[in-house]
Amino acid sequence: MIKFDHVKKILAGNQVLDDVSFEIQKGEIFCIVGPSGVGKSVTLKHMVRLLTPDEGQVLVGDCVISRAIGEDLEKARERFGFLFQGGALLAWLSVGENVALPLREKTNTEEDEVNKRVLETLTMVGLEDAIDKFPSEISGGMRKRAGLARAIIRNPEIVLYDEPTSGLDPVTARTIDSLIERMRKDIGVTSVVVTHDLHSALSIGTRIAMLHGGKIVENCKPSEFVNSPSPEVQGFLESQFITKAGSWERNIK
Repeated sequence: MIKFDHVKKILAGNQVLDDVSFEIQKGEIFCIVGPSGVGKSVTLKHMVRLLTPDEGQVLVGDCVISRAIGEDLEKARERFGFLFQGGALLAWLSVGENVALPLREKTNTEEDEVNKRVLETLTMVGLEDAIDKFPSEISGGMRKRAGLARAIIRNPEIVLYDEPTSGLDPVTARTIDSLIERMRKDIGVTSVVVTHDLHSALSIGTRIAMLHGGKIVENCKPSEFVNSPSPEVQGFLESQFITKAGSWERNIK
């Protein structure tokens, strides 16, 4: 569904991505992990052509999105929903109005149908009671869930998550993980999750790719990731006090 083909990217004189290649299949939860500043978010931005490779190409289905322009680019982008790191809600709009925005801005959906779909989507993420509240009136975890509702309101094929559990307490972070899993199981969404939270990646990922020094140093199932011989992977695991047993064990069988 998504393919990176020998992608290179230099930003501010630094080689952020260096010959990066991988493929994401339909229905996966593909987690891209690594410490801060290794190019995880840069990789995500290439998928919707917020950035363009210096070399190589990025494909979404049959579309070479890294070269797409005009209507072709717009059509490719419509396949995506995007959950930004902070939720990126508009402070002057209510939760319901934020979630409705993609329908009102990008479609001709009747207002009664907009309101119906907003309520259905907020119910899916457990925020139906917050529909009339403003972002400043809800918690960080609720803002993330509202951002997720906005990302999926148009039924995208693919949802991109930029550090979805960042800044959240462990209980709330696991709630976000559960919602990402539900998106896959209930509506067949393909998810790409950029995170430095290995507990999250090991729990929900169907595959985990690790970026280090601009390169993919590992790309495998969670069980294989935990047992990877890569020193970069083992160092990253140890930095988060992760052993081979944990809440992600269901993915290591």
